[in-house]
Amino acid sequence: MSLKPIFEKKNILITGGAGFIGSHLCDELIKTSKIICLDNFISGREQNIDHLLQNPDFEFIRHDITEPIDLESLPELEKFRVQFQGIQEIYHLACPTSPKNFEGKIIETALANSAGVKNTLDLATKYKAKFLLTSSSVVYGPRDPKNEFFKESDLGLVDQLGPRACYDEGKRFAETLVSTYAHAYKIDTKIARIFRTYGSRMMIEEGHMLPDFVFNAIDDKDLVIYGDQDFISSFCHVSDVVHGLIKMMNSGESGPINFGSDIDHKIVEVAEKIIKMTDSKSKVAFDKPMLFMTYLGLPDISVAKERLDWFPVTLLEDGLQETIDYFKAHKTFLSPGGKV
Repeated sequence: MSLKPIFEKKNILITGGAGFIGSHLCDELIKTSKIICLDNFISGREQNIDHLLQNPDFEFIRHDITEPIDLESLPELEKFRVQFQGIQEIYHLACPTSPKNFEGKIIETALANSAGVKNTLDLATKYKAKFLLTSSSVVYGPRDPKNEFFKESDLGLVDQLGPRACYDEGKRFAETLVSTYAHAYKIDTKIARIFRTYGSRMMIEEGHMLPDFVFNAIDDKDLVIYGDQDFISSFCHVSDVVHGLIKMMNSGESGPINFGSDIDHKIVEVAEKIIKMTDSKSKVAFDKPMLFMTYLGLPDISVAKERLDWFPVTLLEDGLQETIDYFKAHKTFLSPGGKV
């Protein structure tokens, strides 16, 4: 059991809170709770949380979670009375996610999936906080032609010595660490396996393709697919993923539980749809595949449906329109380096 809040609102720690999914999670949880957002801006951006900085129930701490942190010693958090109130929930999202610059951040990625998870688990143990790890579909390994949908019970096949190991095997180790802490210290932990997600605040020029599609379409530039005509993927809107994470945190489920869309789309058709929706003169182009951009399997989401009453509700067209509207509204604030 976590420490009950002394005051009317819970204290929630979100690591990677200035990132793509993390900032949307902050937006939702700030409605009912006090948020400590921790990030070092490897994958996150201050602009993602600028609108929250004046909220008295929100505090941003710039810190690398691979280094231990003493929340009670930080003067910025005195208003949250952590020494008395403790922390009720921890969402651990912090991990570099840059397909284009993946190889330049392999050490940071390995440490985020090991030391970073340990440090946040130590906080959860200290405060008896509920802990949720955002794991990834990569733990299942590459798409299997014989097994299109991955169930949570499937044992993945991952090359622990391969060039992607710091992320793929790193996420598997992170899950092991969470399970081990839960067993050893009797804390309430949860593992969410997230499949490919999209929406506003994704970083551009980092190789995530879909946000680059939108940004380039607005500028009538080529939409580059890192693969061929047959590249397929599923896409789940960030709002659906955030609601799933919160539902899981508020449940008695420990997981792992898959969160994602179980519908495949050809990437080239998504690119063409974006061109049409933006009334763009862009063309679709193809380039060699990137190490981090691989064919991922589809999630079997029956567990999420049955135990959490969760399933994606955002239509692809609606999610793309939200993403397009965001990039159009923020276009003048984008630097040449794509730092939104």
